[in-house]
Parts: sequence; C-alpha cells; structure tokens
Amino acid sequence: MKYSEYFIPTQKDTPSEAEIISHKLMIRAGMIKQSSAGIYSWLPLGLRVLKKIENIVREEQDKAGAIELLMPTIQSADLWIKSGRYKDYGKEMLRIKDRSGREMLYGPTNEELITDIFQSHISSYKDLPKNLFHIQWKFRDEVRPRFGVMRGREFLMKDNYSFDLDEDSAKISYNNMFSAYIKTFLRMGLTPISLRAETGPIGGNLSHEFQILASTGESTLYYDKELETLNPNTIDPEKLQSFYAAVDDQHDEKNCPIEKENIKISKGIEVGHIFYFGIKYSEKLNAYVQNKDGKNLPVHMGSYGIGISRLVGAIIEAYHDDKGIKWPLSVAPFTLSIINLMPEDKNCSDTAESFYNKFLEQEIDVILDDRICSIGKKLSDNELIGVPIQLIIGKRDLNEGVVELKNRLNNSSKKISLDSAINNILSETKI
Repeated sequence: MKYSEYFIPTQKDTPSEAEIISHKLMIRAGMIKQSSAGIYSWLPLGLRVLKKIENIVREEQDKAGAIELLMPTIQSADLWIKSGRYKDYGKEMLRIKDRSGREMLYGPTNEELITDIFQSHISSYKDLPKNLFHIQWKFRDEVRPRFGVMRGREFLMKDNYSFDLDEDSAKISYNNMFSAYIKTFLRMGLTPISLRAETGPIGGNLSHEFQILASTGESTLYYDKELETLNPNTIDPEKLQSFYAAVDDQHDEKNCPIEKENIKISKGIEVGHIFYFGIKYSEKLNAYVQNKDGKNLPVHMGSYGIGISRLVGAIIEAYHDDKGIKWPLSVAPFTLSIINLMPEDKNCSDTAESFYNKFLEQEIDVILDDRICSIGKKLSDNELIGVPIQLIIGKRDLNEGVVELKNRLNNSSKKISLDSAINNILSETKI
C-alpha cells in the first residue's frame, strides 16, 4: 500500500468533542468519523485494526471449539416476549415496527435468537456440547454515548453461546471459554485481569468480567500481582478464578485475603464478559434435549462477549504517548512503514521502492510513505498512526550506506546497513 494512494485523513489539532485519549487519537489518526451520537464510520486505517482484532478473536474461538454462524442485526420481538426480556430490557433497546406493523428490535444481544436456533435443530444429548458464536454489530441506545468507540451506541461484538446437558458440563464449557479469553487478550499484547462480576440483565449466577490494564483506564483495580505474569500455554481457569481481584468500590483493604505486598493497584478497562445462566432461556424458549434415559431436560447455557470495536479504543488507551498511538504488532494496521524522506530524489525513491517490493514478497503488511510533503509532516503522521516498525530512508544516510530503523513501541532507533535491513526488519516483525 502506498500512502499517496491510500486514505488516511490525519488531523493536527485535537477535536473539541473528544474527551479521552483514544477518542482524540482515533479522530486525529483518521481512523473514524462520527455519523451521529455514538455511531461512527470506520475509515480504512481504523477498519484494518478492527479486522486484525476480529481475526485474533475468531482464531481463538476456533481453537476453543466454538462454531461460527451469523445472526441478523434485526430481530423479531416475539422471542423476547417469550423470554420475558422485551419489556424489562429498558430504553437501551431500539424498538421498531416493520411495514406490516410487526414489533421488531435492533439486537443488543442474542440469547433468545440463538436458543431458538438451537431448539429447532438439536433434541438429543448425543449432540452436546455445542458452542456457537458470531461477530456482529449490536445497538444499545445509551443515555449518554461518549468516549468515542469506548461507549458508543453501535458496536462490533463477538458473542457466543454454550449448550450443555447439566451444570457440571456447562461449567467445563465456561472454563474453556474463560481460558480462550485470557489467550485472546494476551495475543493482543494486553494484560487481562479477570474479576467476579454481576450478571445484570443477562441473568444467571456465575459471571466474570475481563479488564485490561491501561494507565488511562476507567476503573481502579486491586489484584494479585501474579495475574500480571500469565503464560498462555499454561492457563488454569479455576486457579485464575481463585486469585484476588476487585474494582475500587468492592475492594475492602481491612479484609483483603492476600498480603499487602502481593497487591497491585492499576487502572483498567472492561473488554469482555462471560456468564453462566443455567436454564433461564432454555425453559422459556423450549430448548430441551432427551437424555440417555429418554427424559426431556432443558439445556444449561452460557454466553460470552468480547467488545471488538471497544478493544480498538482500549488498546490505544494502553499503548500511546504524547505523539500518538503505539500499536502492538499483532493488531497494527500495518506492520512496517517505509518512510521516504525525499521522494523527489531518485536514489531515495529507488531504494524505497526496492525495499517495498521485497517486503511485499515476504508478505509483510507494509505501507510506503511516498508523499511529497515536508519531512516534519511525514515523521509526525507516522508517529501519530503508530505503525510499530519504521524504516526511514534519507539522502544523507544513503550516501553513508545506511538507513534508520525505528521501533515505535519503545521509541528506539538505530542506523543499519542497507544489506542488513531486510533481515533486521524480518526479525523485528516476528510476533
């Protein structure tokens, strides 16, 4: 991709309507544009990040044995009336009527619809367990949408639903998904903290929320320091659930069960929530299966959500400085930016084009900044959009047989020879 042919409408000034870092930087970096309150168009750079996060989430769901489908954004009210949630859900649900006068709604979640799909096709315990997921846009009519994509009205979410014969097997499914969530967030370069949580309007009696550490987070977390040293290859969900972790309004310093020297205090942002709610929906929506004794039993269910569009903002809150965004490699819109400081110089342009083509051959996600503009703008734009690896090509350096290699994550830079540039960058871009 060449910058001169792409669409990245960066802004120098901070937008007046933006209150938090991620909202400011997403607008300045040309990632989003507000359409109406709490609703955004995702511009090309923002969409690339959104897709990177979506792909990581999908891959970890696949590894955990969840099966992907796709449910509609618009749902009939009939199922929600049967479950008893249509009136109870509140004004956050956008209720509409179609041209025939039928009550419809823009789905804020999918427990009812997925239960109906399940009960239409599965009737035997032999087909259990099942875990179905989709990645779909949701709408919740927030009273006060704010903070950009962190608390919007329309948002992209991964939600999945487990179906099991009994409570014991349902908790196995729950713990399996708990582990998948930890692995998902670790892959994005984040530090996830799991906390016991309220179930809210979803219902049930077992729930955990997942917060990621960010210096500008909205919650204050108190947690066992061991939660900062997780190995994705040795996740033990029951052990993790036994560690102490609490938000500020639930932390009791006097009765805290662990020693003070083992407590860490950090800011966090919620990015995921999981629930086990038993037979709440299966009983009301007729999701029964026959057990081995021929008895019909309502299935035990769980639901699991990750805010994919919210994660874009949350990652920026965790990774930024006063110059802009600092994307982790796994979610960056581009892995490498080749910055040609003097595109009108033939040697600079030929060298930049040569590197660009070689990295394309290596299937590196690369953008070539070939714009004819000031050096200052080039450098500041690349700092702002946060591409993690930057290869800077200038006339003076080329005369000395070197180029500059910059790591945006730690803001380190070094001069390297032309001959060693490719191997250096291939090494730097390994995830």
